[in-house]
Amino acid sequence: MKFYFNPLETRCKSVTGGVERKTPVSFRVFTDAACCELVIRKDGVNDSCYCEMAAENGGFSYEITLNDTGLYWYYFRLNRKYYIGAGEDLTAVSSVNPRAYQLTVYAPFVTPDWIKGGAVYQLFPDRFRRCGEIVKKAGRIYHENWNETPVFLPDADGKVKNNDFFGGNFAGMAEKLDHIAALGITAIYLNPVFEAYSNHRYDTGDYEKFDETLGTKEDFKAFLQKAQDLGIRVIFDGVFNHTGADSRYFNKYGNYDSVGAYQSKDSPYYGWYRFIEFPDKYASWWGFDTLPAVNENNSGFEKFIAGRDGVVERYLKEGVGGWRLDVADELPDEFIRLIRAAAKGANPDALLIGEVWEDASNKVSYNVRRKYLQGAELDGAINYPFLRAVQKFVKEGDARAFSKHIRTQIDHYPKQSLDVCFNVLDTHDTPRALTALADGTPKSDDKREWAEFRLSGEGYETAKRRLKIASLLQYTVPGVPCLYYGDEAGMQGYKDPLNRLPYPWGSEDKDLLKWYAFLGRLRALAPFAGGAYRELYADRRALVFERRAGEDAVIVAVNMGNNEYALHFGGEIYELISGKKKKDKAVVAPYSFGVYYTEKI
Repeated sequence: MKFYFNPLETRCKSVTGGVERKTPVSFRVFTDAACCELVIRKDGVNDSCYCEMAAENGGFSYEITLNDTGLYWYYFRLNRKYYIGAGEDLTAVSSVNPRAYQLTVYAPFVTPDWIKGGAVYQLFPDRFRRCGEIVKKAGRIYHENWNETPVFLPDADGKVKNNDFFGGNFAGMAEKLDHIAALGITAIYLNPVFEAYSNHRYDTGDYEKFDETLGTKEDFKAFLQKAQDLGIRVIFDGVFNHTGADSRYFNKYGNYDSVGAYQSKDSPYYGWYRFIEFPDKYASWWGFDTLPAVNENNSGFEKFIAGRDGVVERYLKEGVGGWRLDVADELPDEFIRLIRAAAKGANPDALLIGEVWEDASNKVSYNVRRKYLQGAELDGAINYPFLRAVQKFVKEGDARAFSKHIRTQIDHYPKQSLDVCFNVLDTHDTPRALTALADGTPKSDDKREWAEFRLSGEGYETAKRRLKIASLLQYTVPGVPCLYYGDEAGMQGYKDPLNRLPYPWGSEDKDLLKWYAFLGRLRALAPFAGGAYRELYADRRALVFERRAGEDAVIVAVNMGNNEYALHFGGEIYELISGKKKKDKAVVAPYSFGVYYTEKI
């Protein structure tokens, strides 16, 4: 029996990716079967609807309109006994119930155009650049030598307190904005900048005050203004699932002039937290007692964060371009909706990105199916599934698996969401890309071994070649590339905090700097501002795809195998990495890659 169905082809499914509710969507299966049914059910509902498809020349079709948002699961049944599903080859028929295709149905929403076609720079404030006099606070360790290794071993109490600082500040960020702009960056995602005990600042002490070591409010405004003058927007990290125990709101150690929740049940902040046995036993993030978990459904906390003139609204009105929500899967859907309303109310063009480590379209968290991308919550997510897929591809060379990942995301996500997801190769929570892409990385949990692991010679060059391939894909597949500070300089580092070393000013890998500047120029081409993605060729070792906006197209080819591949086309075209003009044919050598366009950049 013959059949063909591909949800990414509009002749098979009239809308690519997620579908706006109340929008008709047509399915067409090409087959020589006698009859065909569309079998569809809504997520959480046991009963399926069997829809008899109408016979057409060469196959069967059916049009359906879904009025309710949510996830729907569908497959096809042929001749009442054979099946077509997402787990099968496009031309394979199964005799058992298949894995269903996913259809995401969303309410109308738009995502900011300014981020599409741009590039993001993730900046860890304490480790990027220090400039001028540093304000030192009691209880902190300050490194005098910028190039030292962060404290990574437990202290005498068996704890890594993350209270050692290098003094990176707003003035230093402003001083090096030209460096960031030269990479083609259009947005900076800042790890937390509010007052906190730790160097990572995910233990917020005061949402209304910048950390003194970073500088004053005026210092931040100067940094923000210079960034805006360079066409760069600034995105804040919103840590709203927990605060620090050492905070104005909890005040476990009495370091603030407020009456914190830990100190009294009469505290205005008492209802923000979940006490099991007051005051020393309370809910906390992953059991860390330094990070008491917030009750996001508390009306006082909701108003403080997402109410009128709350934290979210206030900083957007002061010029911040958007928010990245930390641990979004720990935030209730209702709270995220409030944050979105506050953000879009303050600035309809604000960006809202969530930290989601899995497929954000169908994520299940604490046994609840999340609704991040259904129109009322996030614009997009940090694309960790891309990180895992691309690292596997460049290390193992399986082009088909990577191709399947890209196709799956296009099929599952609303296009406007996928266009703004942050494609990452690493973050402050993962090993550095260069280190992760190397051979022979440490397997033990010995932090001394982590700290001593450094690439050099042939090992470094192998990892760098893989990094170039991975970053080319990061910058060219759907989504927005998010470059972790220092990757452009060749920074290495295993797990936290060794992935958060100070930026190596004056010791950068000049070849990588040049490479990332090229990628920044590449991103400025029109097809990357939300243009369509089309796979042209994929086999076990090679992938060729096109990004297109109207008549404007860029072709990307990656060859991870031993054989060369020939690309045939009519006329002349430039291979952008080398700048050489090709006529009618281009050859992609083994373990090589190319980018093709009608003009030089």
